[in-house]
Amino acid sequence: MKKIPEVPLSKFIKHSLEILKNPLPFHHKNFTEQGDIFKLKIGFTNSVFFCRDASFAEYVLQKNQKNYVKSKIQTEDLVKYVGKGLLTSEGEHWKKQRKLIQPAFHKKYLENLLGTIRTAILSEYKKIEPDTSIDIFPILNDLAFQTVVKSLFSSAASQEDINRLQFITEAAQKMLVKELRQPYLGWWFNVSGKIEKHIDLTKEAREILKRIVGERRISEEKNNDLLDMLLDARYDDGNEMDEEQLIDEILILFTAGHETTSNALTFTCQLLAQHPEWQEKIYNEIIEVTNDTDDVMTAIMSSKICQQVLEESMRLYPPAYFIDRVNIEDDQFNDINIKAGSNLLFSVYEIHRHPELWEQPNKFKPERFNEGSRKFSSQYFPFGAGPRKCIGNNFAMFEMIIAVRELVSKFKIYPNFDRIDITPLITLKPKNALLTFEKR
Repeated sequence: MKKIPEVPLSKFIKHSLEILKNPLPFHHKNFTEQGDIFKLKIGFTNSVFFCRDASFAEYVLQKNQKNYVKSKIQTEDLVKYVGKGLLTSEGEHWKKQRKLIQPAFHKKYLENLLGTIRTAILSEYKKIEPDTSIDIFPILNDLAFQTVVKSLFSSAASQEDINRLQFITEAAQKMLVKELRQPYLGWWFNVSGKIEKHIDLTKEAREILKRIVGERRISEEKNNDLLDMLLDARYDDGNEMDEEQLIDEILILFTAGHETTSNALTFTCQLLAQHPEWQEKIYNEIIEVTNDTDDVMTAIMSSKICQQVLEESMRLYPPAYFIDRVNIEDDQFNDINIKAGSNLLFSVYEIHRHPELWEQPNKFKPERFNEGSRKFSSQYFPFGAGPRKCIGNNFAMFEMIIAVRELVSKFKIYPNFDRIDITPLITLKPKNALLTFEKR
C-alpha cells in the first residue's frame, strides 16, 4: 500500500502564525511538494489528512458516504452555538430532519419566495453610493441576511430583531474561528468567560426566535414563507417539530444561508469589476430576457450567462472551501489505507484549481460552464456532494442570480483594488472588496 507523505509537527508549529492568518498558502506548498494527499501532524498524537484528489472526495462524499461522518468541528464545536440542526446532526436524526425539511426547498415552493427575495435585495441596494469607492461586502452581507430573514418570517421580525440576530450569528462564528485556529488557548477562552458569553448570546437569539414563532402560531396567519412550511411539516408519525428543534433549524439557516451567499456575491462583483466584458454580456442578456418575460422564475431560468459567471466565481472562490469527514470503519481507496477515526480534510479550493482537472485553472473563464456545471460534477463541489449536499443550493443560486441581475442592470462596476484578497475563516471571506458603482 502507498505510504502517505507526512508533514511534521515542527513545520506546523514553525508556520503557525501565518496559518492563523491564512492557511491556504501553507497547504498549497505542501500539496505541491507532497502530492494530492498528505498527513499533517497538528499535535503529538493528532494528525489530519489533507486531500485535493477529486475522485477520493467523490468516493467519500458519495460512493461510500455511509462510512463517513462530519468531524467534531461541526457535530460538537458548532452545536453549542446553533444546536443540532441539519448542518450539525448525523445518522437517523439527520435523515429524519432532511426528509422533513427537503420540501421547503423544492423549486416549486421557492418560486413563491422570489418576489420577497427580490424586494429584500432592491432595498439593500439603496445603500450603494454611486461614484464613490466602497467596500461592497457589508452591503452584500446585510443583503444575504435580510433575504434569509424575510424568506423565513416575511414581515414578522422587526428591524431591531433582525439586527440583533445578525450580530449574534456573526459573533458566534467569529468565536468559533478563534477556538478552531487557537486550540491551545481553549483553557483561556473558558476561564475568561468568552465561550460562556457567546453561549449566552445564542440563548438570547433563541428567545427572540421563540417569540417570533409564538406570535405566528397565535395569529394563525398564512404568509407562505419558510416558517409556515416548517410549522406545517410533519414527520412520518404525524407529529410536528418540537420548538427547540425548530429553533435549531432556523439558527442553522441563518448560519449556513447568509455568509456563504454574501461571500460568493462579493467575489463575483470583484471578478466582474476586473472583467467588464462579462458585465456587458450579463447586461445584454438582462435586456433580452426582460423583453421576453416579467416573471421572476422565467427570468432566472433564462439567465444562462449570469449563472456561468456565478459558477466560475464559486469555482475560484468556493465559500465552503474545506469539507471535513471522519471514517467510522477502516477503509481503502485505490492504494491508500485509511484507519478508522482518521480526520480527512478535502480542500475544495485546491480541487477547484487543480491543474490536471481544469484548463487554465487560475483564470476567470465563465465560458467553461456554457453547458452547465453537471459535466464537472465529479470535480466541482461549491455546495458539497452526495446526500449531505447543501439543502439550500437552489435557494442560494436563485438569490444570487437575482442579486447580480439587479446590480448589473443598474450599475457599471469598477475595481479599486490591485488583487482579490481573501480571509479564510469558517468560510472563505473576501477582504477589502473596494469597488466603484457608476449608474447606467
